[in-house]
Amino acid sequence: MRYSIILLAVLTISLQSCGQSKPTTTSETTKTNKTMDTTGKKTDEEWKKTLTSDQYYVLREKGTERAYTGKLYLTKDKGIYKCAACGNELFTSDMKFDSHCGWPSFDREIKGGKIITQTDTSFGTIRTEIMCAKCGSHLGHIFDDGPTETGKRYCVNSVSLEFIPEDSATKK
Repeated sequence: MRYSIILLAVLTISLQSCGQSKPTTTSETTKTNKTMDTTGKKTDEEWKKTLTSDQYYVLREKGTERAYTGKLYLTKDKGIYKCAACGNELFTSDMKFDSHCGWPSFDREIKGGKIITQTDTSFGTIRTEIMCAKCGSHLGHIFDDGPTETGKRYCVNSVSLEFIPEDSATKK
């Protein structure tokens, strides 16, 4: 019995490791009435053909990769982070910081309405989900507990991002 209670507590904490007690309320990022760009919208079958199974699970089914396992979690290289589904530029390396939550974290997005948000009440919590404004793919969540001057923490799944190193971006 005691083991079951401890296991339940650990599971609850791990599911909420990027949790928050109140929804994000910022005029810069909370634009739930904003709609995504649906030009060239793909069907589920088309997404399944273009994404890996892990990408499909996170980006299209709103899944989450395990904490501390993502390929971009510890990346410190200079460059741009794009949506892995559609290539929309979302973040730069200057916006990234180590939040010790197990996922890549950013304190702001690239300007221009690159990200849309909506309230997420799954797992018995209230969080603000972030999605790519171009294709509607799930990226992660945003919280009001960031350590930088913005006070924001965009907690993003590595698998939902494609990283383009600065030297590669300047060669194009």
